[in-house]
Amino acid sequence: MRSASAHRQPQALGNPACVVGANQSCEHALVDQDLNERLYAYERKVRGRFTPIVELLKTLSGLQHERDFVPQAQQLAQSQLGYDLPEIMLGDAWISGLDLRSLYAHCIFRSFKACIDGSAEDQSPWLSRMAIDAPFLQACGYHTLDISPCADGRLQGLLPFVFRLAPNESVYLKAYAGALFDIEGDVSDWTLRELERLSSNAKGSDSCNYLKIAVYHYSTSNPSHQGCAAHGSQDHQATIAAIDKLNELRAAIDNSFGLGAAPETLLIGMDTDTDAIRVHLPDNQSAHSAQRYVDSAQIFKDTLGLSAQSAREAITRTVTSAARDCGLRSGMQRLIERLLEANLSQIEYVIQHHDGRYSDIGHNERFICAGEAMNELQLRNKFYFAHLDTVEEGAADLDVGIKIFTGLNVSRGLPIPVLVHFHYCSRVPGARERTIHRCQRVKSAIESRYASLHTQGFLQCQMAISDLDRSERCTWVESSQTAVVH
Repeated sequence: MRSASAHRQPQALGNPACVVGANQSCEHALVDQDLNERLYAYERKVRGRFTPIVELLKTLSGLQHERDFVPQAQQLAQSQLGYDLPEIMLGDAWISGLDLRSLYAHCIFRSFKACIDGSAEDQSPWLSRMAIDAPFLQACGYHTLDISPCADGRLQGLLPFVFRLAPNESVYLKAYAGALFDIEGDVSDWTLRELERLSSNAKGSDSCNYLKIAVYHYSTSNPSHQGCAAHGSQDHQATIAAIDKLNELRAAIDNSFGLGAAPETLLIGMDTDTDAIRVHLPDNQSAHSAQRYVDSAQIFKDTLGLSAQSAREAITRTVTSAARDCGLRSGMQRLIERLLEANLSQIEYVIQHHDGRYSDIGHNERFICAGEAMNELQLRNKFYFAHLDTVEEGAADLDVGIKIFTGLNVSRGLPIPVLVHFHYCSRVPGARERTIHRCQRVKSAIESRYASLHTQGFLQCQMAISDLDRSERCTWVESSQTAVVH
């Protein structure tokens, strides 16, 4: 069933993606309405695991001196959150009061764990309906998509929502503040993937290429304050910085492995207010221009009311015209056209279910994930991600995250939950134990870097590990170096 907000056009007039004529419907012929409803059910289900936390803790705060507080608290937690709370956090409340900051962080982490455990069931209704999958990517000439969006939580739903791209073994996603990905790390990733490709002899892989995509973001509603924090909300700076990174990556690979070895690159901008995208068109040398792009919001308006065939033809004409001097490869053009078409469904999704523009156009994440992300949770504003191997290396990303959460949480008396997470490979002897030690080193370094927050209880860290072969996912790690699942 469609949300009632789908027809509230007057409320959405400030959003350029949904300013439509008086006699026009908001429904676009190229929009997958059924997929939109499935994604909205997923959004409600995931958000529903976090929404009750604050109100529950307010209730518990008022009950903590009752004689039967512990059973009352557990009954409320089960009914509202679906899990019990740690007895050790409840039993002594009548003496020293509830440690609400620790309890808040525990609930955030426990609800996230529920999302990880339930991801297969949660995502199965929409996963197979994505507009872009591995066979399509190979048909466009790509064996691998390596995507580096900004670490901003507003881009967390990038793959299934904004791109309508099915997460699969051909797609790699690593987020960095400002989309400023690590060149040496990406060269290593490219080298490993090329080695795997050459050694596997997979059908068609010899004719396919590696594609690196950088995704910056901007805000059309409040460009001076709600753009990319890593670039001071300066949209042009964010764009140029991403272009520079893509150029540096190509140069690094060409210089290391010979001219012509570099992967293709693509630059995409995302309006975090509406989820519309700008796809910058590379030339035949994979070079990008800040001004040469196609805007899906404009396409949405221009093709609204057309038949599906006419709308697709209009997209092709728009891309062809914009790329007339680029020498755009046919496979790249096909991918760009599919990305633009798929994004029309997301624009209408935001019209249908969020009145054309998100009410939380700024940050509203629940926690920081430091280390390596788990891509099982695919939803806007759930967590801020700081990709790192060591705290010193990821200090810039962490500092941005702490600054964001100081405004979001600390200013309200709430702690900053930080999940330290890394993967290991169970096929490698001793890998699990080494990864646990790695978690502990990073956790200790984070607590030392933000010592003032930590000593006041405003920094709450939890460690977790996951096996790349999926024998365990998001298993909590205790300081004693033993891992348990709560």
